[in-house]
Amino acid sequence: MKPVVGAMQAWSCVIISLFAIVILSILGGLYRNNHHEFLGGVEDPKDGKAVAGTVFTAVIVYAVFLVFCGLQGLLHLRENRRGAIALS
Repeated sequence: MKPVVGAMQAWSCVIISLFAIVILSILGGLYRNNHHEFLGGVEDPKDGKAVAGTVFTAVIVYAVFLVFCGLQGLLHLRENRRGAIALS
């Protein structure tokens, strides 16, 4: 199987996805627990659990990106071990 994206893009996507998963998980947890810093103002959302659900949906999307890009990176590693010549 050949990789769809380049090695640099795949590993960059892995790193960005990891950071996004960590940061969004923390934010989702704060919204789920109705933290006063995020829900105390006039223009802030009223339902913290609904916001947390949306944030955790984004975490799932980034997890899918992480798996896809990680597999692409591993395909590049496997291709390099077999001595393939990259023409890019």
